[in-house]
Amino acid sequence: MVNNTYFNSDNKDIVEDLSNYLYKLIVNINLNYKDIVILCIGTDRSTGDSLAPTLKYNNTYVLGNLDNPVHAKNLDKTIYEIYEKYENPLVIAIDATLGEIENVGCIKAKYGSIKAGSGVGKELPSIGNISIVGVVNFNGVDNFSILQNTRLSVVMKMSEIIADSIKNVLVKFKNDKLVTMIA
Repeated sequence: MVNNTYFNSDNKDIVEDLSNYLYKLIVNINLNYKDIVILCIGTDRSTGDSLAPTLKYNNTYVLGNLDNPVHAKNLDKTIYEIYEKYENPLVIAIDATLGEIENVGCIKAKYGSIKAGSGVGKELPSIGNISIVGVVNFNGVDNFSILQNTRLSVVMKMSEIIADSIKNVLVKFKNDKLVTMIA
């Protein structure tokens, strides 16, 4: 399996394609996980960094939303709490990123962790068994300013796609009886 793949948010089949890809990633991890933690990294103080889908499932925990964001100042503490509070968690980390102009609006999913903050020069810990990043804008000279001036419609569209894709994956696990804990 390819380590990471881009999905264009303008593709009419993106939710199905991303769902299928995420499902394959999770199945291939071969972890004996008990809890699923969806970690949405970002802040509500920057349009481009507010990619934070909200999902609610039994035994699936979402950390980081617009009311209670997970960001540079509390990421270390949140990571510590994940491994203290949840039993052998499968962590799906979600973050916004800046990239090449031709990839703006694309979603990238891969096996492995996210290194949050690297696009703006921050040294933050890596997190996630699976990572999903949305390319919200292009890299430039002043990335802080670029994130501040990112179109909210781009962020919201990708947030909805990611949320719908994860929901589909969790339903598929339940239907396939691979995960019995999801209600």
